[in-house]
Amino acid sequence: MTAPNTLRLLPWSGPEGKPCYLSTDDGEGYMSRLADNIEAMQLGTAAELLERASNKLDDQGTSSEDMRRLAKDLTGALREVLRVATSRGDLLAVSDPHCP
Repeated sequence: MTAPNTLRLLPWSGPEGKPCYLSTDDGEGYMSRLADNIEAMQLGTAAELLERASNKLDDQGTSSEDMRRLAKDLTGALREVLRVATSRGDLLAVSDPHCP
């Protein structure tokens, strides 16, 4: 997945919340596959949270505490999805020189 001489933004943070990057020419290596699997799990979690949010919003009996917890969970999931999108967008830009 990673083009030569590029850095891939990984789906986890390092110490102090700093971004982690992978430098490899092997898009099928262990770390690349691990990152792919974690990204897939993050996207799946976001989809599940979106479904849960839809149900909670339709339920008039949802407490404000439940809504705050849901908003916190959705914020975390959105942060992860944005990181995945940024990483994949960076990879697409490197792999396709005609991409703006």
